[in-house]
Amino acid sequence: MSLLYETIKKIENLDQEMMEKARVRVDNLIKPPKSLGRLEDIAIQLAGMTGDLYPKVHNKAIIVMAADHGVYKEGITCNPQEVTFAQTMFFAKGLTGVCAVGNVSGAEIVPVDIGIKGDLPADAGVIIKKIKHGTDNIAEGPAMTRKEAISAIEVGIEIANDQIGKGVNLLGTGEMGIGNTTPSTAILSVLGNIDPIEITGTGAGIGKGGIEHKAAVIRKAIEINEPNRTDGIDILAKIGGLEIGGMAGVMLGAAANRIPVVVDGYISTIAALIAVLIEPKSKKYFIASHASREPGGQKASELLGIKPIIYMDLCLGEGSGAALAFPIIEAACSMIKNMATFEDVGMKI
Repeated sequence: MSLLYETIKKIENLDQEMMEKARVRVDNLIKPPKSLGRLEDIAIQLAGMTGDLYPKVHNKAIIVMAADHGVYKEGITCNPQEVTFAQTMFFAKGLTGVCAVGNVSGAEIVPVDIGIKGDLPADAGVIIKKIKHGTDNIAEGPAMTRKEAISAIEVGIEIANDQIGKGVNLLGTGEMGIGNTTPSTAILSVLGNIDPIEITGTGAGIGKGGIEHKAAVIRKAIEINEPNRTDGIDILAKIGGLEIGGMAGVMLGAAANRIPVVVDGYISTIAALIAVLIEPKSKKYFIASHASREPGGQKASELLGIKPIIYMDLCLGEGSGAALAFPIIEAACSMIKNMATFEDVGMKI
């Protein structure tokens, strides 16, 4: 039995009885009803995920999947592809945006090479789980084989399981890959039945052909590969990315272990859509961190059906939004545990 299949079988619905207990407690805390807004919703959701009235999310990690993309050669970005290699090294050194934010929220950053073009030094501080040296060019054919797509998902599951085994009780997803808004937008176009031009953005930097050229490449990739919009693995294999598969695996692995997982921005949300297509129950374990400034960000969030908790015009990726959301999630846990109820203080309402 494959790791992916075993993982899917383990994913269960939330604990409704515990959620009801949490709802009763939250409603009786010394505050006006619903006055703490989405903190209340998060606390109740966490209770359902973990089966614990007082969820613990103090041990946090963001798994950053890094990979390159064959579609780069179509001129869809102005950034050198070598940036993927260099930036992944900087994650291990604590120098990137997610590292800076993660320092504040107490999150460990776990970089993973799942498909970078080139070989990182063995002592780089990066977990090497390379499936291949970047995807194939989706404008010419499939990004990868179905077997490689499953392997990418299973890498994510393995890393999630390993982190959870070390005591991590709150996970976040992040990514690095020059050109990865192109496959992400292709996936969104297929799942949402949206013309690429409506959701194509600049990403980290648009190529000389502009938005119109990038959208045309995406449209061509969809036409050539004809992904099955009901099959998440087929979509991933034909027009996706290795880091997208890896993040989807992290999400499925977290759900199978009843651990909350915080979805970062645009590309992470695309990975979440793939994960939900593979196993719909996994969605209950997701918390959406922020509303991405990418044009497809809002559409992706709407399709996923989870409202982000932060609106700050972010579009960095890396897991930076997830790191920023961690303290809010911790605050929800503190609220349900440390606030008194009216009964505790001898008040009647």
